[in-house]
Parts: sequence; C-alpha cells; structure tokens
Amino acid sequence: MYNFIDVEASGFGAGSYPIEVGVAMASGQMHCTLIRPEEDWVHWSEDAAAIHGIPRDILLVKGKSALKVAMLLNEWLDGETVYSDAWGNDSCWLAMLYEEASIRQRFKVDSVVSLMSQKQMAQWHQKKNSVIQNMQLQRHRASSDALILQTTLNELQSQ
Repeated sequence: MYNFIDVEASGFGAGSYPIEVGVAMASGQMHCTLIRPEEDWVHWSEDAAAIHGIPRDILLVKGKSALKVAMLLNEWLDGETVYSDAWGNDSCWLAMLYEEASIRQRFKVDSVVSLMSQKQMAQWHQKKNSVIQNMQLQRHRASSDALILQTTLNELQSQ
C-alpha cells in the first residue's frame, strides 16, 4: 500500500488555489480538510465548483488556514512519499499552500505513474472507473478521490 493525496481547487490555471486536501494513508487511515481561502485567493470557477460541489462560503466558515493545513499535512506525511494522479496540478497547489504558510513541506509528492508498468498504465482508466462503480463513493471530494486512486493501484498491482 502507498500513501495517496488529492487536492480539490478553486479552478484550473492561473489564480487557482487549493480548497480541500485529502489523504489515503498506506496504514488505512484517511484524512481530509477544507482550506480557507487567503485574502488574495479570489479566483473562483463555477465550472470547478459544479464538479467538487464545495461552495466558497463554506470554505470561509469551515476551512482551516493555510498554516494549519500545511502543519497537518506535515504531521500526517512527515518524511513520506505521497502519490497523485495529477502530480503537476497537485504539486503546484501544495507549493502555493506551503508558500502561504511560510513553512517547509516535509514530504515528497510523486506521480502514480512512477509505480506502474506500461501495461498497468494502459489499464488505469478502465480499472479506476470499475473501482468508482464498486466503491460508490462521492467523487471529486479529496479523501474519496485519494482512496479511489489507492484502491485502483492496489487492484492493478494484485492482478
């Protein structure tokens, strides 16, 4: 088992920022937290909101500060490697989070592709869709998506 991370964001591209982070740990533990937008984090995509289903005003009320979330992630993942299926996006959003928090990220983020053979990569999307149907989790929430990724890789590696 490997650690997996998923980051939901305010949108894509310039100006977007992280709004939720979820982790599925190799130990079986799951963690998830909303992130309160900082004052200068103003970009908001209604298209992205339609996918993740998290209203911005909920983030303002229930989200934790960038510093608190960065500290929690460091606590949960200290010295570990965590894998993502959207390494480029998730790494950028985490870098933004840690820059805002003014602390060092104490874990490494890598692409799930680094764990797979060519054959497994070719089967990834079909297997992931099967896992989604079987697990019947709410999609596009960070902890559910992290668990889906972790389960998909485990099933591919056990074939």
